Amino acid sequence: MEESYQAAVRRERTQSIQALNFELKYMIVGHITAFQEAFESLLRFAENRTSSLFETAYRPMAKEAAEPVKELFTDISLYILGAETTVESAVLRFFDSLFPLVYSRLINPGITDLSEDYTECLRLTRQDINPFGHYSKNMVTELSKSLWASRMLSQALSLGIEVINTTEHAAVSKECSRALVKMQYCPHCQGLTLIRPCVGYCLNVMRGCLASVAELDAHWRHFISTLEYLANEMAASHELEMALSGIWSSINEAILHAQLNGPQLSATVDKVCGQPKQQEGNLSSANIVPVKEVTETQTFVMAHTSLNNKRSSLPLKASKNDKSRSLKKISREFISYMKRSRTFYASIAERLCDGDLVMRDSSTCWNGEDVVESYTSRVVSNGLKAQINNPELKVRGLDPLINNLIDKLQHFNQLDAEKAKLKLERWGPRDAGSGGGRSEEMESSGDCDDEDGCQGSGDRMHTAGFCIAQYDFNWSEEKKNLRIIPQPSSASAFT
Repeated sequence: MEESYQAAVRRERTQSIQALNFELKYMIVGHITAFQEAFESLLRFAENRTSSLFETAYRPMAKEAAEPVKELFTDISLYILGAETTVESAVLRFFDSLFPLVYSRLINPGITDLSEDYTECLRLTRQDINPFGHYSKNMVTELSKSLWASRMLSQALSLGIEVINTTEHAAVSKECSRALVKMQYCPHCQGLTLIRPCVGYCLNVMRGCLASVAELDAHWRHFISTLEYLANEMAASHELEMALSGIWSSINEAILHAQLNGPQLSATVDKVCGQPKQQEGNLSSANIVPVKEVTETQTFVMAHTSLNNKRSSLPLKASKNDKSRSLKKISREFISYMKRSRTFYASIAERLCDGDLVMRDSSTCWNGEDVVESYTSRVVSNGLKAQINNPELKVRGLDPLINNLIDKLQHFNQLDAEKAKLKLERWGPRDAGSGGGRSEEMESSGDCDDEDGCQGSGDRMHTAGFCIAQYDFNWSEEKKNLRIIPQPSSASAFT
């Protein structure tokens, strides 16, 4: 009989904690989806824009460049989602694949010998002669700075779900099971089915049973602060949008740099990889763009690049029924809620003892032994140390699963030590002599931003938002619905 009661209280305890966790868990899971949708929308926009660059300005290599472009954005997506890869490896792998195409289609458009050995030689040569100049390294630097917070936020949300799931199913000790049975079912043996535990008695039992869980409190509070920093860092001034939407420009500048240095590159490649075969006769008009057309197109691309550098970002065309939110608004909603959960693990015992479990408006209650007017034993506070004086049950030590969670939270919360360094690396050179204006803007932005119609002063430029499309990993899907819309100086995020 006692075993069935113990099974019942363990089940009821798990269900009670799951009920408390439901709103927090729902909020985190919902924002994981929202953030991922926003990331994928931005990535699809940037990939579409990059593909359009090749189709418009570099048609001789557009078809062959499609696969490296797709791989680049897939790698970036995997990086944001926490895969074991780096921005540097993704970008440099892309330029490794791009160089053979640039060399054989633009610099020497008559080459037909593109065997695997020759292509691999070109890839390896790219690493030595750096045909794309500083543009490839600049692209790595800008993307690394911008994507770092997005990647860490993605990992943080996953860790938050792990914390919640683990606490829901934390082991119930024998001492805890017996104390719960005594509190909830022993009155039934005396025919006292309507009597409820005293508030102080319930708190002692629950604080003893949840002593290990309460040890998460300080680490959870720190975790929420780190989440707040990451969300603000990611959304500040739409830097992520600017970095992703500027990938096409970096690639274009890199290709133009290689073309301008074509003769020197050809001489070096000939020494390393040998003389390639040249196509005899007229080149196919389907594969080679006329020189005049290439020049005119690239002039347009270069001019558009210059214009784009004066803008913060370009918006996506939003559908009429689109009610999506930008990263900044998603971040604001998420952090606003998460701030309210700072004390979640400090108050979990009190919340379990609230409601129908205890007697609050009655003159009598159950104290574990008898029906009394009030609970007279000492009521201990939360945490393992306080349970030494718990009169209702003995707590033997920290649950190993909770201890593992604490280690993970401590490791993640070390980001606090890194974020000052990150800000220094990111803003230091730009803010020299400016009085730190950028960081002040970030810290004092409050609840009013560009999306609410608030305009900054001075030379601060308006930044448009992006619509959020359906989250989809199908990278081969045709992007017919995405197109670039020219941005007026005071336009809203959506048109």
